[in-house]
Amino acid sequence: MIERYTRPEMGGIFEDQFKFETWLKIEILACEARAEMGKVPQEDLQTIKEKASFDIKRILEIEETTKHDVIAFLTNVAEYVGPAARHIHYGMTSSDILDTTLSYQMKTAGELLLKQLNELKAVLQKRAIEHKRTICVGRSHGIHAEPTSMGLKFALWFEETKRNISRLESAIEIISAGQISGAVGTFEHLSPKVEEYVCKKMELKPAAVSTQIIQRDRHAQFITTLSIIGSTLEKIAVEIRHLQRTEVLEAEEFFSEGQKGSSAMPHKRNPIISERITGIARLLRGNATAALENIALWHERDISHSSVERVIVPDSCIILNYGLDLMIKLIDKLIIYPENMLDNLNITRGLVFSQTVLLKLIEKGLSRETAYKLVQSSAMKVWADKDKDLKSELLKSDEISLHLANEEIEEIFKHDKMLKNIDFIFSRSVEQK
Repeated sequence: MIERYTRPEMGGIFEDQFKFETWLKIEILACEARAEMGKVPQEDLQTIKEKASFDIKRILEIEETTKHDVIAFLTNVAEYVGPAARHIHYGMTSSDILDTTLSYQMKTAGELLLKQLNELKAVLQKRAIEHKRTICVGRSHGIHAEPTSMGLKFALWFEETKRNISRLESAIEIISAGQISGAVGTFEHLSPKVEEYVCKKMELKPAAVSTQIIQRDRHAQFITTLSIIGSTLEKIAVEIRHLQRTEVLEAEEFFSEGQKGSSAMPHKRNPIISERITGIARLLRGNATAALENIALWHERDISHSSVERVIVPDSCIILNYGLDLMIKLIDKLIIYPENMLDNLNITRGLVFSQTVLLKLIEKGLSRETAYKLVQSSAMKVWADKDKDLKSELLKSDEISLHLANEEIEEIFKHDKMLKNIDFIFSRSVEQK
């Protein structure tokens, strides 16, 4: 028997070698279970365990005739085993090994992705703490809003990654289901004890009810979870792409020695990793739609899902594996420009403090409507004239001076109060004990 049965890296999980090894493992486990029940003679079981093997080229050659991959596989295994092969696949249907194997492949792939997500979480936490008090402007609708911190951006992504870890853990649990229940899931020719034995050895749980297949809502949950994770990566990538724009340049992808940005323009430094991640997310969402379409099948099964899964399952796992690897390195090496952040914060010449002025006037007894009108009047002058700033406009406003002393206005525009609650936010997130 082939003993490799190791857990390869992502691509190897979906290669023929690993797939056929897993098929053979399941078939032999089923024989072991039946042998414990006295249904397979011990000498036949020993022969199966010693001789069972396969040759991928031979399987593909047989499949050219049979047009059936499982039959081709069983035929090839029988060529190695001999007469004792009559016990292999007894009472089983193709989907018993196909679906149990697919579950095992997805579980194994999911565990690799989970490891990467935890690596991403760690690097986001590190960068959040590093830039906890790196002040930058917050934007809503792409327009300057109020000051925030670069550390809070990282913390936000850290929290979303934690949620993605929980989502993936749940999806792995749901997909970790096996079945050895026969043609339409009724155990007509096989004891349920065989399924229980096989699943336990494969670190899977038996599907409580199955037809000829494991139901595809499980697979859809797994693939849609990957698409959500991909969309989180895109969310981060889009932010970095904006921050790297020449007019903004608050952050930038690491540009290695010898790297080239353009075949035509030697000066170019482009956010190519972030753009690549954005594209990956689109593929994942497309695959998620296909996975949802696979849920509804005819009666106890058809095979309309099969051809789809041969593409979307390995592709989704492999491209997310790649995308996570890119993002971990991107965040770890992301270049931050605090000076440019302060310069950009000051572009609107104090307008980011408008709400602070508004609330101070309300504290003085003005209605919200009156206070808003007073502040907006000064703010619109600043928008219209680049030589003006909000503090100066307020200081020379007779209406404002009726309610705020010059010292109070000066106090409003001090930067040291911008992030006064940052410790509280971090205590609930990246610095939580």
